[in-house]
Amino acid sequence: MVADVENPDLIRFNRDIAPTEASQKQWTLYNYLSLWIGMSHNIPTYLMAGGFIALGMSWWQAILTVLVGNLIVLIPILLNSHPGTKYGIPFPVYARASFGVVGANLPALLRALVAAGWFGIETAIGGQAIQTFLLILIPGWAHFSQLFTFVGMNLGGWIGFLLFWFLNIWIIFHGIEAVRRFEAWAGPSVLALGIGLLIWAHTAAHGFGPMLAEPAKLHGAALWAVVIPSLTSVVGFWSTLSLNIPDFTRFAKSQKSQFWGQVLGLPTTMTVFSGIGVLVTSATIVVFHHAISDPITLLGHFHNVFLLIISMAAVVVATLSVNVAANVVSPAYDFIQLFPKRMTFARGGLLTGILAIVMCPWLLISNPHIYIYSWLDVYSGFLGPIAAILIADYWVFRRQTLAVTELYEKTGRYYYRNGINSLAVWALAAGIVVSLIGKVVPALVWLFNYSWFVGFVVSFVVYLLLMQRRKDVPVQSEMGALGTH
Repeated sequence: MVADVENPDLIRFNRDIAPTEASQKQWTLYNYLSLWIGMSHNIPTYLMAGGFIALGMSWWQAILTVLVGNLIVLIPILLNSHPGTKYGIPFPVYARASFGVVGANLPALLRALVAAGWFGIETAIGGQAIQTFLLILIPGWAHFSQLFTFVGMNLGGWIGFLLFWFLNIWIIFHGIEAVRRFEAWAGPSVLALGIGLLIWAHTAAHGFGPMLAEPAKLHGAALWAVVIPSLTSVVGFWSTLSLNIPDFTRFAKSQKSQFWGQVLGLPTTMTVFSGIGVLVTSATIVVFHHAISDPITLLGHFHNVFLLIISMAAVVVATLSVNVAANVVSPAYDFIQLFPKRMTFARGGLLTGILAIVMCPWLLISNPHIYIYSWLDVYSGFLGPIAAILIADYWVFRRQTLAVTELYEKTGRYYYRNGINSLAVWALAAGIVVSLIGKVVPALVWLFNYSWFVGFVVSFVVYLLLMQRRKDVPVQSEMGALGTH
């Protein structure tokens, strides 16, 4: 390994993004199952599902939309999981095969920025829970927290936000193993909160009957105008993980463990917890005569102090769980790709946290239309094309064969011209333009409504057509980790 590190041809190498060794492959089926439980049982999942009710869907339409969307996004997640387990490489290194050793900076940067936005959204939610804690425990906090407002958030909101922000950074500074240990037990806490809210909903609405009897407010063309972009939003919800899932599967004991852990974990947990969000939001219509899709806002209607404290603690732990796993691990590796000589896993996580503050995420979740149709659907148009290029390159063009050492070299086949595969960049640009043009051209809005799907198909086809002329490049297997002889 030392000899390889000193190799002058070795570039963009860092210990944190080197291929995993056998001793590091400790993640079992349970770890991947608990990972998805921890990431799926989160407040944005509840917000998304509850938001569908607020937008006019019936309970079964909302749940079916979530189920179908997650079954769809599970496919690219599993396809991109395979190289992580087989070669032990994280997402930014995997992306070098298609984009180039230097060109991988582009998908890494796009993924990192989306992760920073999600980090901020989760931190804003966790901060709201801490703010509610303080309102309950400290007399006079309500007055103190209103002393001033800055960028749309009052003083109490900023204090809660920053306290939760520091909790995230503390965990990430303890490394990827701290993430694995934390995920193993933290996930079920928000499920317990959801079940508690469901019990309240059943009691307050006098049974499931009134909840399930609440009719859809949309029909015909108006319904499809909501369902189609909502389905794209569900796919977009995990389109982030469909790219950087190798960051986790590189630690898997086997392909079988990561495959079944994810198949059992993602669709089931997302659908169950979304179903809770849908039913509880439906109950709020019965009880309060309007939809309350934010569980923290709903908890604010309760008056039992003990119950509030337990509930908000569950929100904090659960939000912390999904944040460190889904929104810090990936950008930490992505920033290492951008600055391999200066960046570490911990520093990458810190930079993600700083960007999250700058992006003012509390404004993104202030309205279901902004959260679903702007945030989720817009970034889907960027990430769908990236997923398409990765999958087309690995599964079709290279047929699951990578030369691992050359992914870190400036003389290998993945260096292309000046380290960038311009054909991948053109394919990415084509997918992004076609998928997002409907955002600015009303006549083509249907393309934007299907942004992830449109971008995926366009980039997949364009990439393979452009790469045909590179079929003369030999692809030889180099199965070992970097430095294996």
